[in-house]
Amino acid sequence: MNKIVLGLLLLSSMLFSVEWSKDLDTAFDLAKKEHKKIMVLVESKTCRWCKKLKHRTLSDEAVEKRLSKFVTVKVMREDAFAMSELPEVKGVPTIFFMNEDKVILDEILGYVDVEDFIFYINEIEKK
Repeated sequence: MNKIVLGLLLLSSMLFSVEWSKDLDTAFDLAKKEHKKIMVLVESKTCRWCKKLKHRTLSDEAVEKRLSKFVTVKVMREDAFAMSELPEVKGVPTIFFMNEDKVILDEILGYVDVEDFIFYINEIEKK
């Protein structure tokens, strides 16, 4: 019985895991093709709040399920080329919600918990 429950948990985590692109151009091309909004996560290797955001908020099952409606892309702050294609980043983590034409719909600076993140997603979906 425990093996069945464990198997179901693993299967459900695979169903809702977020697929992250690491290339902005590819992400925007996909967003245009699929008519989806984009979520860009700007992070840094040494940022503890970035790690907390990824492990606590973005890996939450409810958040992952909601993010399946977006094209998601991760950008490292240290990547000068990728950063040149984004608006000014005042700190990490920063999340940009954008439409397929690269228009910023909203921006989150810093760590947010699951409840607040879902609130942001609800607001973005209305736009």
